[in-house]
Amino acid sequence: MDNNNYVGCCSNIKTKHRDKNGKEYKNLISRLNRIEGQIRGIKNMVEDDRYCVDILTQTSAVQSALNSFNKELLAQHIKSCVVHDIRKGNDEVVDELVCTLQKLMK
Repeated sequence: MDNNNYVGCCSNIKTKHRDKNGKEYKNLISRLNRIEGQIRGIKNMVEDDRYCVDILTQTSAVQSALNSFNKELLAQHIKSCVVHDIRKGNDEVVDELVCTLQKLMK
């Protein structure tokens, strides 16, 4: 990661400007687009009064897709923001990461 262009996501502002032409960004957007399509499909199933078990199967697939999205985003966050902040001496980012992990594991 080029630290000259870095805008920390773990600073007080809590923002990061992603490279919108980068592979990681495109991968995240692609995952979200698939999840959005799955949600629309579930909505259509409910509107069409489809069998409950089929709907539950699809909602389980969406949950799995969201979990995969979270894993990917978390990995990117650790590799970029957390590492950058620790190198800059901001050890508070570790507490934030622990808190985030606790929320995700509920």
